Amino acid sequence: MTDMPPKLAEIVEEFASAPRELVLEMLLEFADAMPPLPADLAGHDGMEQVPECQTQFFLKAVVRPDDTVETWFDCPPEAPTTRAFAGILAEGLEGATAAEILAVPDDLYARMGLAQAISPLRIRGGSAILARLKRQVAAQTVAP
Repeated sequence: MTDMPPKLAEIVEEFASAPRELVLEMLLEFADAMPPLPADLAGHDGMEQVPECQTQFFLKAVVRPDDTVETWFDCPPEAPTTRAFAGILAEGLEGATAAEILAVPDDLYARMGLAQAISPLRIRGGSAILARLKRQVAAQTVAP
């Protein structure tokens, strides 16, 4: 799986090889580990809402001058699966370049084997989060 940042590839591999009964527990760990928003984003200023998610979900990606991408995600604690998607992306994409993020496969969650553990609706929401994140990164990397 060389088409994604090493941290993300490692997470995908962990999920893909985990026994099904452990997958939900692993998702909850990522949901719990999701970092809080910095104070200046507390009101979701400058963040994009992801309407495909059943729950309120906001994200923001900033391509830094060194071409690495900083991401922020916000989702209520009552939505652990969606928070887990955000936690997986936050950890897996930390320090990744714009090109690495744009190369993340759209079927990321299927590769993780999550289709057997969670509903198609939740998978669609997770895929929408990834698509919007990639779109924000692409918009910032296009030459003027």
